[in-house]
Amino acid sequence: MGKKKRNTNARVRDKPVNAANSAQSPQTIRPSAVPAALTLDAFSNPLARLGFDTPNILEYTEYNKTNFTSQYSTLTALYRENWIVKRLIDIVADDMLKNWYRIKSQLAPDSKQQIARLERQTGLRSKILDGLKWGRLYGGAAAVIVIDGHDEILDQPLDYDFVLPGSFKGLIVVDRWSGISPSLEIVEDINDPDFGLPMYYDITTESFGYGVRVHHSRILRFLGRRMPYIEELAETYWGTSEIEHVYEEIKKYDNTSYNIASLVYSANLKVYTMEGFEQLGTLNPAALHDLYNTLTMMNWMRSSQGMQIIGEKDQFATHQYTFSGLSDIYEMFMLDVSGASAIPVTKLFGRSPAGMNATGESDMMNYYDGIEEQQEATLRPILDKLLPILCLSEFGAIPDDLEFEFEPVRRPSEEERKNILTQTTTAIVSSFNAGIISQSIALKELRESARATGMWNNITDEDIERADTDFGVGGEAPDIMRFTENSGETAEAEERHESAEGEGV
Repeated sequence: MGKKKRNTNARVRDKPVNAANSAQSPQTIRPSAVPAALTLDAFSNPLARLGFDTPNILEYTEYNKTNFTSQYSTLTALYRENWIVKRLIDIVADDMLKNWYRIKSQLAPDSKQQIARLERQTGLRSKILDGLKWGRLYGGAAAVIVIDGHDEILDQPLDYDFVLPGSFKGLIVVDRWSGISPSLEIVEDINDPDFGLPMYYDITTESFGYGVRVHHSRILRFLGRRMPYIEELAETYWGTSEIEHVYEEIKKYDNTSYNIASLVYSANLKVYTMEGFEQLGTLNPAALHDLYNTLTMMNWMRSSQGMQIIGEKDQFATHQYTFSGLSDIYEMFMLDVSGASAIPVTKLFGRSPAGMNATGESDMMNYYDGIEEQQEATLRPILDKLLPILCLSEFGAIPDDLEFEFEPVRRPSEEERKNILTQTTTAIVSSFNAGIISQSIALKELRESARATGMWNNITDEDIERADTDFGVGGEAPDIMRFTENSGETAEAEERHESAEGEGV
């Protein structure tokens, strides 16, 4: 029996030597003819048809590259019509931006509010969210940084000296398939964060016109799933869609779901037995038509409150279909989709955890860890490029200590929030009592902790200004509560209160 010709592109069945050498004994293979990097050992039992290069079903499994990311219409249709695909794309992007970031530099609270106001005015957060979604869906997207007065120098490197106050106008987001093409020129400066990536991008949009060349320093890149270098070149320096490796599992899930839904119509089969039915084929067409009309009328007359009319020797019966085991199969495919997408079932499908004492907490913690990793890998380079431009546009300068950190993705429960409040307040008060910080700094720290604790929001700037700035060591516990409970009390009212106590009132 002739041996089936094997696909040389199959990854799982690639072997170090050709089929002709496989029949030779190990002694006939000359070591000098075999590259040192290839191995020749593999399990094989030809008699039992088990193992390498044996005629069995498993051995003929193949994995072929489909380049599914290039199917723009299919990806778009899936995102518009398939709710699982839409959630798979949106959930991760939404969670990456859910709690945003916090500036760590010594900027005044008012200055931080100015940055937040500029973000709202330009819709920055929404634009970044679009870029993340289209990058995940299509494998890549980009945003052009729009700066007033730079229309004629888009092909030149972005110079901070020419970013004037009030000049940042937002972002224009395009996906990789509609509006942007990387150039063949590559960034060769090893100190550039974009080293090894395209030098220019040709933009084609209604806002920019057609074929406008933009320098890479004015571009924010949003990638999908990253690939090895050779595949990255094939994708023109973009990634692949997050749907590509989940597509097969989604097809299995959808087909299973539709099959189960179709079985519902067969849950209660009604059988009508008519004597001599096998001889009806000999009747003339007119008689067959009359029989059809009779059966149709009987079917219309039958209802839960009516009756079924049958002939004297006819029979009518119902057969119930049982759905036992289908739920387990359906849930198995659901778990496969969840595992392929790296999103817990409770998050992706909106289902509560199953099993005794199941909370899903461990799954969610692993998911949040993954989100934080993606924030560092994908979102941080984008904000590293944007924040200096925001500061220049708002203040005319970049703070020397400009730094930021992402807020925790997971929001603490009420019990956890109470513990954080107690521990934070105790630490601040103890530090003040030990003389490590002043009363003014203690109030600032308490107000800063409001983001995590939900308390101390009523400490005002006036309270902090009126607080003691000396670093006292030891002594009585600080009267910090006086500033928080009576933040609206004026300094004159406090003096009258103290004088009244001195007079013994």
